[in-house]
Amino acid sequence: MKKIILLIVSLICSNILFAQQQNATFEVNPSTFNEDDEITITVSNINPSTWGVTDLYLWAWSFDINDANTMDSPTNGSWTNSNEAQKLTNNGNGTYSFTFTPTTFYNRTGIGSIGMLVKAKDGSGDKKTQDQIFEVGVFQLNLTSPTNNVTIINANENVNITATSTINADFNLLANGSSVHTVSNSNNYSFTVNPSETTNYTLQANDGTNTLSEEFQIVVRPIVTEESLPTGLLDGINFDENDATKATLVLYAPNKEFVHVIGDFNNWTIDDMYLMKKDVANDRFWIELTGLTPQQNHLYQYLIDASIRVADPYSTLILTESNDQYINNTTYPNLPDYPTGNTNHAVTVLKTGETSFNWEIINFTKPNKKDLVIYELLIRDFDELHSFDAITARLNYLEELGINAIELLPVSEFDGNESWGYNPSFHMALDKYYGTKEAFKTFIDECHKRGIAVILDVVYNHATGQNPFYRMWNTDNGGYGGQAAANSPFFNQTPTHTYNVFNDFNHSQQATKDYVKRTAQYWINEFKIDGFRWDLTKGFTQNCTENDESCTGAYQADRVAILKEYADYQWELDDTSYVIFEHLGSNTEETEWANYRLDEGKGIMLWSNLNGNYNEATMGYHENGKSDFSWIDYKNRGWTYPSNVAYMESHDEERLMFKNIEFGNSNASYDATELATALERLHTAGAFYFTIPGPKMIWQFGELGYDVSIEFNGRTGNKPIRWNYFDEPNRKAVYDIWATLIALKKQESIFKTSDFIINANNINGLKTIHLTNDDTSDDLQYVTIIGNFGITTQSIDPDFQAVGTWYDLLDNNSSIQVTNTNETISLQPGEFKIYANSQVVLSNEDFVFNNVNLVMYPNPASGLLYFTDEVSNLKVYDITGKEVITFNNHYDKNHAFDIKNLAKGIYIIKGKSLNKSFSKKLFVR
Repeated sequence: MKKIILLIVSLICSNILFAQQQNATFEVNPSTFNEDDEITITVSNINPSTWGVTDLYLWAWSFDINDANTMDSPTNGSWTNSNEAQKLTNNGNGTYSFTFTPTTFYNRTGIGSIGMLVKAKDGSGDKKTQDQIFEVGVFQLNLTSPTNNVTIINANENVNITATSTINADFNLLANGSSVHTVSNSNNYSFTVNPSETTNYTLQANDGTNTLSEEFQIVVRPIVTEESLPTGLLDGINFDENDATKATLVLYAPNKEFVHVIGDFNNWTIDDMYLMKKDVANDRFWIELTGLTPQQNHLYQYLIDASIRVADPYSTLILTESNDQYINNTTYPNLPDYPTGNTNHAVTVLKTGETSFNWEIINFTKPNKKDLVIYELLIRDFDELHSFDAITARLNYLEELGINAIELLPVSEFDGNESWGYNPSFHMALDKYYGTKEAFKTFIDECHKRGIAVILDVVYNHATGQNPFYRMWNTDNGGYGGQAAANSPFFNQTPTHTYNVFNDFNHSQQATKDYVKRTAQYWINEFKIDGFRWDLTKGFTQNCTENDESCTGAYQADRVAILKEYADYQWELDDTSYVIFEHLGSNTEETEWANYRLDEGKGIMLWSNLNGNYNEATMGYHENGKSDFSWIDYKNRGWTYPSNVAYMESHDEERLMFKNIEFGNSNASYDATELATALERLHTAGAFYFTIPGPKMIWQFGELGYDVSIEFNGRTGNKPIRWNYFDEPNRKAVYDIWATLIALKKQESIFKTSDFIINANNINGLKTIHLTNDDTSDDLQYVTIIGNFGITTQSIDPDFQAVGTWYDLLDNNSSIQVTNTNETISLQPGEFKIYANSQVVLSNEDFVFNNVNLVMYPNPASGLLYFTDEVSNLKVYDITGKEVITFNNHYDKNHAFDIKNLAKGIYIIKGKSLNKSFSKKLFVR
């Protein structure tokens, strides 16, 4: 069986080279053969050096006598490591060969055909040839006319049917299952037909033992009704609000002659009752379906010019023949069955009369952009159940960390099941591998209940070959390969920037703009999505080539214009929607976006990659400004507002802890590669990250010091899910420190100030941050942060803003007296301090009952805990939900509760006060 390899890439501006598939020439000797004959496959017109290799390998599969039941060669190996048993022989003349006997090689009998391709030993990056199929059997039938599976003719037009066989045979031509012509004992067949209607033909040849057949269809061109599209209809599915037995389908298809709808309502056959009307002026076909059964899954496709069958480009749920069987009933209960045997390619699921989702949060107030702490999350690698339900169940963990936004890697339908999602095929369909739309809505509603926004990563630079609009106009006759046709309304024939993979959208085309807007509208209106992170915005220009980075990286006016148009539309749908671009380009272009409509309270946010600088700091290298992360200061970019979404890690960056452990600096007494030490250095990184004004982002499990390389199992391959890290004290300490820092960031106005200075370029790794509050009425006027990112003990000048009493915010507000603002302070390697001129007590989220405030104090606590009123039935839980202490009795106000045995961390206390239940967050230090 052909191994389907999905090139799943993350599309950041990195220097990754993507190898090209090669179209080689395959020959087999002898040209006809039985399954037990020895054969030699010879491959020519191939250059292994294109892939950076010298050796080539055969990847092979086989089919049974009915061209079904595919099986891989047992000695294929893996796609990234082919078995040496299938290495081709270099013939020294530019050709490569491989000799085998099919029954032995494939370890099976009853073989009808064999398939193969040639690849590099590691086939990742598309280092392969096209597929090649050879029929098995000395007796072969070759249909020479018509040459296409579908032939379109006018009424009363003749069609010649011709064929040859390798040995004499009896021929029988069937039309719609009935015999219409025979020829006996010949190796040539010829007959002329004149069908009056669309007819399915089968030509059979029998040599006395075996019967071979070829199937083809002759379509009589239908008469299409030309009629304007009714007012108010959108591309895709339009439901009738007053009649759940009806739905109107609209397909944009310029330069196409006619379109039939095929589906379970007409047995997947051409039926002119389902011939779509044509709105010539708007290049759209449309049809009103009637007689549908409400709340029943109907399946359909568009059959275009009787030759290309595609799912609706605006499907919200599709079924595929090769992936759905691997989606379990827990993830997606009652998934409809693919109509196997009736059609091929993706099909659309249509259901009318669905019950509306009962949203509990109707008008969610999004966190202020300045306050955003975004958690970037890949569902597949976050929980082994890889579902919306699974991450909903993990929300307590994220809420207690303190994040207020979750950014999901793409969840729209992508090729295959397991992916980062940057290989989109249907931009408006939810990928079933993550669950149902009801589960997704429940997840969003639960996030909104907790004050957490949901941001989607959307990929509009490109689409894979499965995308219907790509298949409708390409050089592969509607297949998944080739390239976009010159008349494609959506895709460029060749990429117009340097970072493209798959098929490059042409954003200067109105059709593409309409597609982007229509699909974006769906996610915001249907799911209450709070914003988009637009992937690879550098690719939205039409001015460059795939080999000219100087052009792609330079300011491009067309790109700026189209992205502003998309931002405007997003804000038209939701006035407060987050617009985030992953551009990573010139500051000139990004500044224009950051300032765009800023006076209206909008402005576009930009991804800001500080991975390299922070990682150099955590590893302990500082020469030549390696660890200078001061670009995180938006003012250094000439901006007046913190529009930079800064990150130390993202899905695309190597993990901090992996490099700490592999490459950290050391000396005789201190080693940054030692696990506990490396984790402690993340504390310091967090102190010099979350406290800097502006939005921040965490990549999943960074808060636990995830140390598995991004290249593990291939860059986009599945990564180990390490929830056990939470039970390791040194890793849990990172979570706790970061949670405290995030709480400070969100609670105290000084961490939103515009008056701050970062000194991060000391060659010895000493760094400081000084913040002065814009709000002069706040008691907390000054914060000074000092840190030693070096690997030796050093003294640092804190340069306090004022003399007086200063408090260590991460040491229970312990105080120091400052009489000399420049008196040095000694810091151990990796140590930091956050000093403030006023004490800070983190909010314990007091609840009000019967107009009485129940206060829990102190918080943070260590040793004893008190409440200002009577309480009873107290239970203390860690943030995984495990009960760790119980106080079952009734207690007077100000009773001392012993919590000395609680480890440092964050806990939830639940109980009753004045006959009312309460729940509070406790910080133990």
